[in-house]
Order: sequence, then structure tokens, then C-alpha cells
Amino acid sequence: MNKVALWLVALSLVVAAIALTEAQQPGKAPRIGYLLAAGYPETPRRDAFRQGLRDLGYEEGKNIVIEWRAAEGKLDRLDELAAELVRLKVDVFVASGNSVVRAAKRATTTIPIVTTLVSDPVENGFVASLARPGGNITGLTSLGAELSGKRLELLKEVVPTLSRLMVIVSSPSPGNSQTVHQIETVAKAMGVQIIYKDIQTVGDIDAAFKATGKNRPDAILMLPNAVLLLHRKRVVELTAQNRVPMMYDAREYVQIGGLISYAADAADLVRRSATYVDKILKGSKPADLPVQQPTKFEFFINLKAANQIGLTIPPNVLARADKVIR
Repeated sequence: MNKVALWLVALSLVVAAIALTEAQQPGKAPRIGYLLAAGYPETPRRDAFRQGLRDLGYEEGKNIVIEWRAAEGKLDRLDELAAELVRLKVDVFVASGNSVVRAAKRATTTIPIVTTLVSDPVENGFVASLARPGGNITGLTSLGAELSGKRLELLKEVVPTLSRLMVIVSSPSPGNSQTVHQIETVAKAMGVQIIYKDIQTVGDIDAAFKATGKNRPDAILMLPNAVLLLHRKRVVELTAQNRVPMMYDAREYVQIGGLISYAADAADLVRRSATYVDKILKGSKPADLPVQQPTKFEFFINLKAANQIGLTIPPNVLARADKVIR
């Protein structure tokens, strides 16, 4: 065999070895884009998502990649961040909150989007129905409209003299009509007058509580708001200073000194969203995966906060609490 023939044989063996090595390498790790309106998820929620993935055999940094992005309360950045995740060619979006899902929807009609904490995906136009979403969006709902009435009922039990209620909203958040309708229906039955206060930026927070002093309500009820969540410490401080009972939409406020909260268990919803990620990565289409509702709810009471504003929580209300902070 001449030198040319030997060289060709050697080259063929090298090429075959390279091809065999590449064939034996594991496939590319799926890439998940996780987008939030506020800051990066509080440890319990972030850990819940990772735990949900681990339960299904995924380990961040090993066989799955998570691209975390957060708007830090600047909602005008959501479109930019969503577009960035599209450019990274993520396999699945995980979107937390109505504003985030809306930005993800504007960014892509093909990449699957899994929701975690949306109030009403049908009213918001994210899905055709809970049973058959019909597009590239599915996931879990936090039942915002349904829970708003329950929050007001609990608040009335805590503040029996309630007749004037401030409701904190965010005007750029469409899809709240059912929530507002539910609150107004319950308020009317109770004979409670409603005052709406719009908070869109951090600057609106102090202004809202200054107005509280001029037109003092008997209590405050808040709707989900990314700006308030990001600046929850300031919100809790102002509520205490004004000595106004406030019903929050998440336990994070009560854990740092807020009075009461009633909500779906956010960590559980986030954990369960991992099952949608798994199904989609294995070939399921979002259009065929029904939107699920919460199965766990949390009622938190902070007695220190109650004592600070001179409020006595009725024993029958305390008995129903999932967590009492003393």
C-alpha cells in the first residue's frame, strides 16, 4: 500500500472516530427563559421551581439551563427582556404575572409560554379557555378575581366597622375587570364605599399614602402589583405609620410586618409549573395542555402588626389562619 493510500485510510479512521464521539455526546441541554416583572424570585419561589424540575429529573446547570430575567419593577423593560430571551432561542418561556405573560406573548407566537401567577388567563386574552388554551400559552392561574371577594370578606371580619375601602390598582394592567367587578359586588352587599388609588411607579407609593391621610379609609385592599411587591418594605412601613389595616395579596408582605394576606400558595404554583415545562420539552403542545387552578391557599396574620395599630383580631379569624406571626 503506497503512502497516499495509507494517508487516506488514516484520515477515514479519524473522521469516523470524530463522528462516533459526536454521536455519543448527550443532546444539548434545554434552555428555559424565566421572566419576572419585579426582582428575581424570592428564595422560596425560586427554590420551588428548581425543586419541581429536580422532581422530574432536571438539574440546573447540568441537564437544563435557566435564563433568569427580571424587570425590577420597570414594566417598560419587559418587552426588551422578552425579546432578549427570544434571541437566546429558549425552548420554553416561564412567565410570572399578567404583564410578563403579555410581554412574552408580544415577543413570540411560537415559543411555548408557561404561566405561573396570572389572575385570569381567559379575560386577559392569553388562552381561549382553561380546558383548551388553543395557542402557545398554558400553565396555572392564581384565581385573582375569585380570591378578591374572599379577601374583602376576611377584611370585613377583621375590621367590622369597615365602611370606606381603598383599593390599590395598577391602571396599565388590563384584564382586571372581573376582579374589580367581584370586589364591587361584595362591597355593595356590605355597604362599603370604594376609593381607587392607582400605583404604577415607586413614586406613586408615598403619594398614595399621603392621600390616605386626607381621605382616610377604614382599610386598604391591594391587587397584585409588581411595583408594590418590589418595594414591599416601604409599603408595610407606610401602612404601619398611617395605622390603616391592609389586606395583601401575598404572604411576603406579612412576613416582614404586614397585617394579613390571603392568596393561592405561590410557591406551589411555581413548583407545579415545572410539570408543564417537562411535558412541553417531551413534545406536548401548549394548546392541548389545560390551564390548572390552585389547590392550596394561604391565610397569614401578623399579630405584631395588629398590636401596632391597635387592632384586635377576632378569635374565630385567628383559628382559620394557616400561619400566625406573633
